[in-house]
Amino acid sequence: MIIVSDTSVITNLKQIGYLEILEKLFKRVIVPQKVSEELLRIEGRDQLFEENSWLEVRETLNKPLYEKLLKRVDPGEAESIALALENKADLLLIDERKGRKVAEEYGLTITGWVGILIDAKSKNYVNDIKPILDKLIYDIGFRISPKLYQKVLIMVNE
Repeated sequence: MIIVSDTSVITNLKQIGYLEILEKLFKRVIVPQKVSEELLRIEGRDQLFEENSWLEVRETLNKPLYEKLLKRVDPGEAESIALALENKADLLLIDERKGRKVAEEYGLTITGWVGILIDAKSKNYVNDIKPILDKLIYDIGFRISPKLYQKVLIMVNE
């Protein structure tokens, strides 16, 4: 399976201590060069990639597509979408609404951290999603609508 990720899924899961879920679910996740630069700015060190060898950095070769996407989304999202298309990715990990919309327009299969948590619970990598959702919301300020919050908890029988 080829999995490409934008920045937010990785940073959000790392901030709450659940980054290993990605490795358990996917074994290898490709991040574009722009995303690795964003992650290094956020993390402030190369340790993220040293400690997580399953994260592979690649640069997109399709510069015209990247430039076209850049008119609609930020650099990390643009390169993630371009790299996913270039590598015929099975899945793009992306959370931002605008980026998700553009990725879907290009026919990419997408999921965000909510989908990842649901998948992780179904494979017994986590016991409960509610404490993780609460951590994302209250510890790092991630916004999720009350309706989606309740829908997710109902879906996973919590």
